[in-house]
Amino acid sequence: MPAYHSTFNEAPDTRQVGNLAILPFRTRIRGPAPIGDPSQYDIIDETLDLFRANSLFRNFEIKGPADRTLIILILYVSDCLAKLGSQRTTPTQIEAGKMLNTLSVDNFPVPGDATFPLNSHYAAPAGRSDTDYLRGYLTQARQELASRLIEKLYADGTGKPSKWWMSFQKRRFMNRSLGS
Repeated sequence: MPAYHSTFNEAPDTRQVGNLAILPFRTRIRGPAPIGDPSQYDIIDETLDLFRANSLFRNFEIKGPADRTLIILILYVSDCLAKLGSQRTTPTQIEAGKMLNTLSVDNFPVPGDATFPLNSHYAAPAGRSDTDYLRGYLTQARQELASRLIEKLYADGTGKPSKWWMSFQKRRFMNRSLGS
């Protein structure tokens, strides 16, 4: 059974930095990302929907630039769950939000950096301005993804993260990690 690919691979007029798609998403966080239609499905929703299914796969055939964006975001969700799972006590929703917000704005490698773990699959941005734009876009996407992940993790109202999500904390999509 093949992995699930992004539905945004065929999106027209998508800007690319390197070979990574810059896709719009709805957000309240300031940044360089194009603002998406609030009623439309976006890359953040797609990441959360496909995370659990795709994290079971070791191989992933990249079919377009949106798949590259999806890979980075899925690996970030995996790092978020590992961060929450590594705590001695189960964090409350507020504590988890603070931890993941800190993780999302921490310095991280982008494609083209020597420490980026997937450089063989990604093209480096053309110049310094593109690298800065990509870092800003990914920071904004990570912040929005962290806030939506917290909403899903604590949706049941018990104050504890969902065991159905936390069971994926040790799973590694493509056996990789962003190293956050």
